Amino acid sequence: MKWYKKLYYGENARKVKYKIFGKIAKSRLTFDTFLIMLPSNKENLLDIMSADVLKQPHFKNKKIQDSIYIVGIAKGKEEALEVVRVIIDEVYQATKGFDIPKYLHFGNEKRT
Repeated sequence: MKWYKKLYYGENARKVKYKIFGKIAKSRLTFDTFLIMLPSNKENLLDIMSADVLKQPHFKNKKIQDSIYIVGIAKGKEEALEVVRVIIDEVYQATKGFDIPKYLHFGNEKRT
């Protein structure tokens, strides 16, 4: 997994960000915590996934982990949608387009 250095946070996630990181690192349950990631396919702008999904055996695979680019964290689905809206609005305002990896200078090697 690769984490964006200037991670986007939901309001509630920002308050408990160190607790969230600790739980993810220790593979503990992270109730109602969502990760905003660069898309797994070119049809999406971003992906939203419960942090608890990372506990599944599929995500223990190094190749899978290396393909995950996390750009935001939120507490709750509603907050995750708001973080996605903020990211998309920011990218569009700055570029008049939707190439999020290019705008963030993050995860570009994934799209080749």
